[in-house]
Amino acid sequence: MLDFYIIDDKQVKPDFPEKAGLVFAGQLDEKTFSSLQRKGIIATRFDYYMDFRLDTALIKQIEQIILNKGLQMDTDIKSFIQILDIASNKQSGLIAYSD
Repeated sequence: MLDFYIIDDKQVKPDFPEKAGLVFAGQLDEKTFSSLQRKGIIATRFDYYMDFRLDTALIKQIEQIILNKGLQMDTDIKSFIQILDIASNKQSGLIAYSD
């Protein structure tokens, strides 16, 4: 699974999210992640098996892509929107850890 945590854009990447007190935002399985990449929602530069960050600006871009493509009701995208919404509501970015 790919676990997403809320993180401030300026915060240094911690080795262990739990030790840094990061708030868990949700997770994606490999099938869903791959589907989001095929649909052009998650850039192919991101790898399911590598940790990565989405800053607040990128989250806004992703949300706009979803709206522009009219994919809000897509099952895979709905699960990702929930994660994005948590970060947006906290005006923070996300960091993903592959476990």
